[in-house]
Amino acid sequence: MNNLFIDNFHKSRYTKLIATAGVHQYDSERQAFFYITSGNEDLYSKAKFIYDFNDNSILVDCLLPGNVDFCSSSRSLVRLGFNLFNGYWDYYTSPLDLLGVLDHKNLLIACNAILLRLRGFNHCFSLASISSLKGEFSI
Repeated sequence: MNNLFIDNFHKSRYTKLIATAGVHQYDSERQAFFYITSGNEDLYSKAKFIYDFNDNSILVDCLLPGNVDFCSSSRSLVRLGFNLFNGYWDYYTSPLDLLGVLDHKNLLIACNAILLRLRGFNHCFSLASISSLKGEFSI
C-alpha cells in the first residue's frame, strides 16, 4: 500500500469511486475530490448525495441546512473537495474554517488532497514514498 492512503479501505474505496466516475488519470480535480470522499467513512457512505455519477458533477445542495446530515469535519471536507474540484467557494471556505475543525486523520486527508490537486497523483505517490516521517504528513 502506498503512504498516500490512510489504509487499505481508503485505497479500495478510492479505486471504486474513480472507476465508477470514469476519472481520467490526469484529472487531478476529481482525483482530489474522490481522495477526500473515500478517505472519510461518513463521506463515502453519503457519496451519492455529494456527487452525481451520471452527470459527473458535484451536488452543492448537499451543503444546504437539512439536506444531508454532516458533522462539522465532514462538512469542511466536502467544502474542500468541492473547492479542489472546481473552485467552489462560500463564506465558510477559508483555510481556517476548513482545516481548523479537523482531527489528525482528516487533516492528513485534506493536506494530501491539496497536494494531489496541485501536483497530480503520480507526484504525490513519489512524495509519499520518500517521506521518512512516520505518522506525520507525507510531504
